[in-house]
Amino acid sequence: MLFHQQLTNKIIDKQAALKLVSEIQSKGQRVVFTNGCFDIVHPGHVDYLSQARDAGDFLVLGLNTDASVKLLNKAPNRPINSEFARAKVLAGLACVDCIVLFNEATPLELISFLKPNILVKGNDYAIEQIVGHDVVIKNGGSVITIPLLQGYSTSNIIAKILS
Repeated sequence: MLFHQQLTNKIIDKQAALKLVSEIQSKGQRVVFTNGCFDIVHPGHVDYLSQARDAGDFLVLGLNTDASVKLLNKAPNRPINSEFARAKVLAGLACVDCIVLFNEATPLELISFLKPNILVKGNDYAIEQIVGHDVVIKNGGSVITIPLLQGYSTSNIIAKILS
């Protein structure tokens, strides 16, 4: 299969993701889930996603749609990049195994649907604050936080561009 097709095949809907997650889990492998907007991908994102992938055998990235980003009350000009553009860039990362877009303000519905083994967020959240932590733990999974690479943020990049 051509590399370009492999990247395109990483962006799937939640039904396809459920089938894939079920297949992976049936082989005894651990599915990791994380989520975010990933508006302007920077070294902090790459560091975070690679550590998330290291936590298991397969990384599912829940990506906020453009409408979902608007629900988060970020700056009025966000997202800078469309959901399609963000998904294409993230699909190019070797550590990301698949990307599922979600329209809701949080990924709770997607987490509940996919039932990953491991839920990951940055250590700027306490485990009790992580959306879906209770669902994953109830299903026998675990929730971990990853230290964030300091000095990188989309907001800082936007501020620098505007200055």
